[in-house]
Amino acid sequence: MAVFVNELSFSVENTRQHSAESSRIIGKLYQQFIHMFDYSITPEILANKTILITGAGAGIGRQAALTYAELGATVILLGKTVAKLEAVYDEILGNGHPEPAIVPLDLKGATKQNYIDLTSTIVSQFGKLDGALLNASMLGELTPFTQVSEQIWHDVMNVNVNAQFLLAQALIPSLLKAESASLVFTSSGVGNKGKAYWGAYSVSKFATEGMMQVIADEYENSSLRVNAINPGATSTNMRASAYPAENKDSIAAPEDIMPLYVYLMSDDSKAVNAQRLNAQ
Repeated sequence: MAVFVNELSFSVENTRQHSAESSRIIGKLYQQFIHMFDYSITPEILANKTILITGAGAGIGRQAALTYAELGATVILLGKTVAKLEAVYDEILGNGHPEPAIVPLDLKGATKQNYIDLTSTIVSQFGKLDGALLNASMLGELTPFTQVSEQIWHDVMNVNVNAQFLLAQALIPSLLKAESASLVFTSSGVGNKGKAYWGAYSVSKFATEGMMQVIADEYENSSLRVNAINPGATSTNMRASAYPAENKDSIAAPEDIMPLYVYLMSDDSKAVNAQRLNAQ
């Protein structure tokens, strides 16, 4: 195994059977009307590319890693929980795809030097980086603005803004070594329109979109393109934390929103820069 940079509610009045059946019907109806980003994925479209994914142990990051690997990419799995990363690693190998690399790193405690060392190792082992999906985020708490905990505010900003800044800053030289590279940030529906009670998370996503635009403008005439994805309502642990009573069958699964994630990592998106795109 290649491992490196080891530093570091609504009430339900009906019967359970009726409720479950209703959920299934609602889920099916939702899937009929939901509009996903329209892109036809072709086999091996990411062949010979090396792509870093943060938050690769679960949710959207995990699915992106599996999808990229299936399409021929060598993926670098970055996350804070080794067991989850190893499970993704094993699944990729088990499916006969290129062997991934694992980077156990907690963005909340990582330092600038950790990111510099990471980039140095990537260049040493792979020669270049073709893409980076900065997917990992921290929700924090949903509460009135006057009640936001100072510590949680700092933690959310550290993971969602400071870590993204330091990681992007360190990765850009390795991305510029590729003939055509893609840096993708992760925004949110509350990342360009504030929403009550979303406090630190919403503010951090505004900052993420601003960071994306600044970098994209600076590298407009280079081989590097920079964009952001708004995943939309997707069944993940973070979404469940924000909406604990929501029926997960009524929203998209991570695999449903992969067309946009693949598009931005493929050469088909070479001309796309400084955009905030909706996955659904």
